[in-house]
Amino acid sequence: MDIRAAALAAIDAANAADPTLLEGEPLALVQGRLADGWVLQLDPAASDSLRVAARAHHRRRWVVPRTSYPEGRPGYLRWRRDQKTRHGEELEELLGGVGVVKSIIDRACQIVVKTGLGSDPEVQHFEDALCLTFLGTQLVPLTERLERQHMIGVIGKTLAKMSGDGKALALTMTFPENVTELLVAALAAGPVPGGEA
Repeated sequence: MDIRAAALAAIDAANAADPTLLEGEPLALVQGRLADGWVLQLDPAASDSLRVAARAHHRRRWVVPRTSYPEGRPGYLRWRRDQKTRHGEELEELLGGVGVVKSIIDRACQIVVKTGLGSDPEVQHFEDALCLTFLGTQLVPLTERLERQHMIGVIGKTLAKMSGDGKALALTMTFPENVTELLVAALAAGPVPGGEA
């Protein structure tokens, strides 16, 4: 087994412990594989660092639930920031344990914490892949809980973080008719300030 395969297998093993299921599979495992797949669609020659980062983006996220932070947007943003930091630290330890070279580890950790977002093409591919994974795994369930205008805002904030290529891929996704309508409405509404869904 090559080092990249060993790294992806180790990440999958950790993600397989997610108690939250999506269609019978651990959610983090599904999301990691989807994000890796989106990265390859965005860049078929994606680096090992980018692929590992995408696969690990929700690694063991369930151990620090959103409910452990205060309600509201400031609590949510702090939770997101702290999760990114933890993901980077844990990823460094995991990759070192399977023999990944330090340069790949360092770069993967930079991508996971989104260092250079807005100027680094690999970090933008990572962000696009995460947004596409969010749309594919969480958008439909959210429409069952949130009212229409709130959903348009959530989608708009997600789209605001994406590149043109990422948005083009989003439009190829299959959703129920009501969700597709929300996506089209969010695109028509234009950029939403904040960029954090």
